[in-house]
Amino acid sequence: MKELLRQASHLLFGVGAAALILILDREYAIVFFTFILFIGFLLLEIFTRGYSPPVLGTIMKWLERKRTVPAQGALAFVVGILICIVFFPMTIAAVAVLALGIHDSISTIVGVKYGKHRIYQKKTLEGTLAGMLATTAVLALLIAPLLALITAAATAVIELYSPIDDNLVIPISICLLLWILV
Repeated sequence: MKELLRQASHLLFGVGAAALILILDREYAIVFFTFILFIGFLLLEIFTRGYSPPVLGTIMKWLERKRTVPAQGALAFVVGILICIVFFPMTIAAVAVLALGIHDSISTIVGVKYGKHRIYQKKTLEGTLAGMLATTAVLALLIAPLLALITAAATAVIELYSPIDDNLVIPISICLLLWILV
């Protein structure tokens, strides 16, 4: 149940961030996500000093995996978003962020619930394929279907094998791929 809630929040954040990237001008998007990053680092400082604000502490317990650094994934996600919106066209950045939000969430949810065939570490064939299909379907509403499939496949491969936090690596890698292909 905790992982499902975590992944649902990840999906909502990815979709919401992609929508904001498409709606806001680049300058406003940079200011907005920089502010979010600042708040994230401020909260990180609060939590690493042992403080746990009542409501926020409860939310963190529900949404965060056991790590040495609280909110590491969320901070990496925002850093990845910022790099994408600073260095790439906004539409490419939005597609890359959306690919991460959809693939990572769906592949984990399906993999945890229905995954039977491990393909790499904790990753399952069922989760990876479900994430790829869902990502392709959603991205095909925004970009050419073949490009959506290529993007989803690249997202799946990066998510499987990246030794670095996929919240950082996927959006940047997908932006590079789309920038080359488009």
